Amino acid sequence: MRSFTPVLAITVLLAGPAAAQKPEAPQRPAGYPRSYDALIADARTEGKVRIYANADRAEMVPVVAEFKRLFPGVAVYYADIGSTEMYQRYTRETRQRQYSADIVWSSAMDQQIKLINDGYAQQYASPEKPALPDTAVWKNMGYGVTAEPIGFVYNRKLVPDAQAPRTHQELEMLLRKRRAAFTGKVATFDAARSHTGYLYLSQDFLATRDTRSLVEAIGATRPVLETSTQPMLSGVASGKLALAYNVIGSYALEQARRNPQMGVVFPRDYTLVTSRIAFIGRDARHPAAARLFLDFLLSRAGQAQLARHSLWPVRTDVPARRLPAQQTRVVRVGPQLLVNLDHLTRQRFLREWNAALVAGKEQKP
Repeated sequence: MRSFTPVLAITVLLAGPAAAQKPEAPQRPAGYPRSYDALIADARTEGKVRIYANADRAEMVPVVAEFKRLFPGVAVYYADIGSTEMYQRYTRETRQRQYSADIVWSSAMDQQIKLINDGYAQQYASPEKPALPDTAVWKNMGYGVTAEPIGFVYNRKLVPDAQAPRTHQELEMLLRKRRAAFTGKVATFDAARSHTGYLYLSQDFLATRDTRSLVEAIGATRPVLETSTQPMLSGVASGKLALAYNVIGSYALEQARRNPQMGVVFPRDYTLVTSRIAFIGRDARHPAAARLFLDFLLSRAGQAQLARHSLWPVRTDVPARRLPAQQTRVVRVGPQLLVNLDHLTRQRFLREWNAALVAGKEQKP
């Protein structure tokens, strides 16, 4: 899911018999200022927008199809890249003044905020900003496009529904009680190798001090440590794994629809809700097309397309599944995420993470 794939034109995948026809002039969205007509014209003159992202390309095909229907004449080039590779590639290309992304869109919220803070983004006050939650926008640069819950998944043959943990504490108790049965059968992100996993776990530690005890219980099972959600979901679906912790819940629900052996839990005590942050590159070569596409992602039409697939929308005026507000712990788009990337803070956190894993392994059955 997160491996690098070359930049591909999604529009090629969507081309049909009407593709050769001259595109009609697109309409300005309702409620937008007249000046937006000039932006649309400029975007069509540019003719393309280049996006680096880690939302699955397959999930984005219908989203781009709707964008093409509304704004013909703008090709979308989309690279599905892991968050670490994306960060490294975009910063390298920008520093070397090479052709790079017009839009950078990633679930690694802390990395996105760092890029914005380090001057890699440009300001843009989207007309859709008033419709977004306050927690989803920072400096008119970083826009949280999704609201994705983080949860547990389990294999129903190995963990009957009646025994499935519904809170973090219940998960810890289950792992301690059935340690032998779960040895080698539990997976989670490797916080040392995955920035996304590091983000989720650091937010867990902020939520409750009991997280260390839970990590020790996970460590006692000699867990499988992954760098992305998909291997964990596949492992649980096949029965190779019994349970996975801190997976992207929207992806888990999509897979569970196809595999009735998978159960998905959004813990009742608290469920982290994260967002994929998008920004327009400082040196974007197609700035008008980038603004047009970002506005579409944030619009009701774009958010509705996301809601039909595995990316939960950030807007609350779009029909979609949502968790009760009292259950959610929303990770805010903002500078507080920079704390995660302080070198000494990260080293100290990873030492604690490793110590908790080791302490778990050393516990007697």
